[in-house]
Amino acid sequence: MLGTPQGATALRQFCRSAGISEIYVSFPARSVDAEEGQLANLISLLHDSHARVEALISSVDADEPGAPRAKLMAHARAVLQFNVRHPGARFDGIHLDIEPQQRPENKGPGNLKFLGGLIAAYRDVAALTLPAGLSLNADIQMKLLKGDLGQRRMLLRSLPRVTLMLYEVSGPDDGASAAEKAAKLRERDRELLDAAYQGLADEGLAKMAIGLRTPDYGALLAQMLATLDVVNRTNPHYLGWARHSYNDTLAPP
Repeated sequence: MLGTPQGATALRQFCRSAGISEIYVSFPARSVDAEEGQLANLISLLHDSHARVEALISSVDADEPGAPRAKLMAHARAVLQFNVRHPGARFDGIHLDIEPQQRPENKGPGNLKFLGGLIAAYRDVAALTLPAGLSLNADIQMKLLKGDLGQRRMLLRSLPRVTLMLYEVSGPDDGASAAEKAAKLRERDRELLDAAYQGLADEGLAKMAIGLRTPDYGALLAQMLATLDVVNRTNPHYLGWARHSYNDTLAPP
């Protein structure tokens, strides 16, 4: 997208029209000068529109110590090095998408044996971002909120922000009306946020954004995002909604 002549400008306009105040962009572990220049230009454009920009780092095995964790940390340090090289176009934060649940040994309901390693990875990256003045967010799956009190406490104290991927609550062809989809979303949202923070009164718990995606709602997505704001307007743990992703907007119908 950034390689097209008007790609960055189109993204900025999309953010303005959709009420988006923060975006994350896939950040390569190693980039050529041209790619780095495109990223710096994008960050400058979005900052001019008062939008925050986070560097997205993805992994399926960074919960494991040794080489996988070292690779994650090197990737995170590359973001800090980018900021040093571009003081006028700095990333505002790092956004993690670590998905150990994708590996066969971690599949299955209630299988959270990877959680300790995942939390350790979050804490390691947080130790880099906090001194550098960067925010830290991580995509999490509903499965992670099924842990016991101690597991949820460790998860929500390991970093300042999380984004819950609230997927497959509805489908575009399920025959439900917009009102029925909104009601189902409200019910599931309340259930999961209540479950996440139940029994936790600690200070320093992560705030939670709720992520929805175009394939679940199609043209109704904006309406469903607005529903999240309404239902969570008094919830102190609610960070806002997240929309996944701009690629869905670029794709043809």
